[in-house]
Amino acid sequence: MFILKRQDVEITSIQHPKRDQPIPILNYQGQTFRLISVFRANQEEEAKAFWRDLTDNRGKACVLLEETERFSVWGKIRLDQLGTDGAGDAKTTTLTQACLLLLQAVSIDIEDILGNKQAGLFEKNLIEVFQQWRFPQTDSAAAVNHLLSIDPLSTNQLPAWEEHHLITLLRELHRLGKECFGNTSFVSRAIDALEDLQPPERSLFVSWLNQTPVVGNLWQ
Repeated sequence: MFILKRQDVEITSIQHPKRDQPIPILNYQGQTFRLISVFRANQEEEAKAFWRDLTDNRGKACVLLEETERFSVWGKIRLDQLGTDGAGDAKTTTLTQACLLLLQAVSIDIEDILGNKQAGLFEKNLIEVFQQWRFPQTDSAAAVNHLLSIDPLSTNQLPAWEEHHLITLLRELHRLGKECFGNTSFVSRAIDALEDLQPPERSLFVSWLNQTPVVGNLWQ
């Protein structure tokens, strides 16, 4: 649809009807949009490619917002739809479980192969990522350590993350893993962790990954 500047839009937040967290909402000419993904200021080409793929190839109504320190992609939504899509909640749960399995697998891989010192540095960098992108329930080192040790298949322990958090996590996790190992050999080892998911959930995640080019190409 549109490429917009920050002064063109109004950004507010509303409370998620089923979770204890706010949802960012972009308002433009009477239309409302929900955050899909966020990119760093130096990732303009990746942001535009992701936005074009959603609009041109997948027929989604999206806007690309240019800001001083970042780019963000937002998808059109009706506010009365929030909280009414039970299937959407179940999908987010499965995606969060899969992403945590990958996160934990990479963390374990770094410790096993590169040692405790490198594992500690990875965790420190991970905390910085969570703080920079304002992930819910990651406001301390203890909270992040908790995420690395919980059982992702236990739904009552999952953080309340949205899809844009998961996309950012997979993008940043790939970057950190590549920095640690100097290559992408960790990807195939991490993907093996998805065997812990039931086949339908694993298929759902792989399908979502393939439809999300900004990270799908990284985790193959």
